[in-house]
Formats: sequence, C-alpha cells, structure tokens
Amino acid sequence: MQSGDSNAPEFEVPTIISSGEEQYLNEGSSYLFNQDTLHTFELKLPQSALSKIDANPAAEQYVEGMLIFARDTISPVGIRYKGSIGAFVNCVSGNNWAEPSGHKTCTKLSIKVKINWKDREEKFYKLKKLQFHSQNNDPSQMHERLGYWLFREMGVPAPRSVHAKLKINDRYVGVFALTEQVDGRFVKHNFDDDEGNLYKEIWPLSMDGVPYSNGEYINALKTNEDESPNVDFIRDFGQKVADSNMSQYKEIVEESMDIDEIISYVVVDRTIKHDDGPFHWYCFGDNCSSHNFYFYEEPNNKKLHLIPWDLDNAFENIINDSNPITPIADDWGETSNNCKPFKNSFFGIEQWSANCDKLTSIWALYEDEYKEKESQLLNGPMSQNSVDEMIDKWSDQIKDATQEASQMYDDAISINKWESELSKLKDQLKYARNK
Repeated sequence: MQSGDSNAPEFEVPTIISSGEEQYLNEGSSYLFNQDTLHTFELKLPQSALSKIDANPAAEQYVEGMLIFARDTISPVGIRYKGSIGAFVNCVSGNNWAEPSGHKTCTKLSIKVKINWKDREEKFYKLKKLQFHSQNNDPSQMHERLGYWLFREMGVPAPRSVHAKLKINDRYVGVFALTEQVDGRFVKHNFDDDEGNLYKEIWPLSMDGVPYSNGEYINALKTNEDESPNVDFIRDFGQKVADSNMSQYKEIVEESMDIDEIISYVVVDRTIKHDDGPFHWYCFGDNCSSHNFYFYEEPNNKKLHLIPWDLDNAFENIINDSNPITPIADDWGETSNNCKPFKNSFFGIEQWSANCDKLTSIWALYEDEYKEKESQLLNGPMSQNSVDEMIDKWSDQIKDATQEASQMYDDAISINKWESELSKLKDQLKYARNK
C-alpha cells in the first residue's frame, strides 16, 4: 500500500500563530541532528493535495500541509517530492527512466518541507527547509549518514545527516535520511565568514578550460542571488588557474583554497567511491560537466570550499563497479582516451576524465599530502573499530523501524536483506582499508 492510498480527510490547512515559547523556536539544529536520537516527524496534507503530488512526483510541485514534531505543529508549510533522475527510478509509472514521469509507485519518495512557506520568517530549529531522503537506492540505509560523517570527521564542511521516521497522514511510511539542506543556514553553521556566495554544480573552469560566464555563475547561486550578486571571485580564480603555468600552480590554488581541506575532500571522495560526484564528468553532446557538489566562497577570507552532496550511490563501486551508470574509469590523477569523451557505462553514457580539468590536475600534484590524509582517514574515522562502531550504533537505532516498515509494505527492504547489506558495507570498507 502506498502512502497516498489511505483515505486522508479533506481539510483546510490552518494557519497557526506561534507563541514564541515553542521548542522549535528556541533550540538549534543540533537537536535535530543529534547522533544519539531517532526522531519521528509527521506530515499532514489534505487528500486532494496528497493526490496531486502523488500523481506526478517528478514535477516537484509544492502543496500546502502541516508539520508535526515534538508536540509542536507548524502550519502551513510547503511539501513536495524531490530528487534527480535516480531518485525516481522504478518509483514512478513512466517508462523512460531518464525522463521521470507518471504517478507514484513506491511507498517512499524523497520529500522536501519548506518551513519558510509564504515568507514565514520563523525558523524550525534554525532551519528553513527539511529534506527527507528515501534511501531507495541504498538498501544498507547508511550511505548518506556514513559518508557525510566521514567528510566531517576529516575536516570537510559537509551536511549533517541522521535517520528519521516519517509519518504521512497518520500512516508510518518508513526510515529516511534527514539530510541537511546546503543553503544559507548551512553556511552560517559552518563558516564564521558567512555572507558569501554559495554555488550549486558549477565548476571554476568549464570543460574547455575557461571560466563560465557571469550569467552562468549567477544562475548557479543559492545565496545572495537576489542582491545584485558579484561573482568575480570564483570567475577570477578560474581565470588565474586557466592562465597559470607549472611554476605557479600550487601558489595560485593555495592562495584561494585550504589545501588540507581539499585534499581531505579528495581522499574521502575517492576512498568511498563517490562516483556520482564532482569527479565524474558526464558528457551529453559536446558538453561534459560534473555534478553533486557545491562551492562556497568566503568573502573576507577569500577562500573557496568544495562541499559534497548526494551520497546515496557512494561505497557501491569500492570492490567492483556494481552501479552500471556511475563508475569512474580512472584512478586518481590518471586520464583516459587522450582527454576526449569516452563511453564507460552499461547505458553507453559518455564521461570525461576529471584529471583533464586543470584544477583537478593541480590537486593531484599533492601526492605526499594525499598519502598523509589517506593514512589519517584509514587509521582514524574509517578504521575498523571506529567505523564499525558507528554503523552498529546507527543500525541499532533503526532496526525496529526498518522491521516495522518491512511488515507493512511489499516494497520495503526485508530485515534479512538489510542486515546482509550492512555486512556487505563493512566488507567494502575493509576492502578499501586493505587496498
């Protein structure tokens, strides 16, 4: 049975005026992202609103509803399904996976809740949005939480992620990953220099080795986009890299990036095989570009930070290329096909070697630093004692909730399959350490 199959009542979504004493107004986001707690969230929508988004999830159209959490009700809020192509594969009725369409067919789909609906200024535990990721492509239900935790443990600014139970119109739906939105609130939590530009999925250099246009950088902005934005910093940095020669490479990069941080990013990314991330340059037509990342530029410190995103396919390709779309052909620092696009997936999707990008190739020059950070990762947060302890702790949190969902829905993961996938994940991590 799908979440929209229940005969939810038709009702008018109320406007609830806060008193100022509510817990969600007086505690910070750390309450939501507490690693020791499995929270339960409830959404309530009129049946007509739920039917509307169930009929076409890929439209990502907001409807109005209510959020209930910790005895507080926030109403109205905006609610919609969310996701890129992968989030809807086998979960909508359309027959073209590359262009998701049709009605909802899975019990769980990723959901975004907009707290700042209708210009509400009040925050929800200091946040403007909540994201519940379905984890449909991750039967271990651990990839996001573990991957982001590893990035953060290595000093990389990354979203916080925990598990959460979600109910929709009084019906328990299942276990989701509550993953922090990368937005202005994320910036304020992670940076003291927090008034700068945040960009989604635009690199300092295009495939052609030159910066993008001002308009393209502006279109990628997630902060300051309505304030006559100035994108000179990232564009000028890209131009300096493009114009540099071998003797200048490191000086230029170190002037605008924290080398410890970016090499830590690279080490975690390559160790967990985030092969659907910034080092996988997908090619469509004559253009190749990477995705699933953000850049944040500190306006006063003049530093550029790479931020990871969308880790549900991480870990899969550690032992072998089990995901037919995402595998990266090259080891770190290597290139293929003379830096021309080539096919390297079951579906024939072309890619371009990341090291053909000049900025990435400069990062690959830091070989000693890479080895040092790799040792820190493998002997620290990803050591067997450390990482297994976290996986066991989190799996204990969600075991009963996973069992409950498996008893309710035919498309929920069985407890035996889930436990098998946890064991598989530990084997993948062991393989990565030994390799």
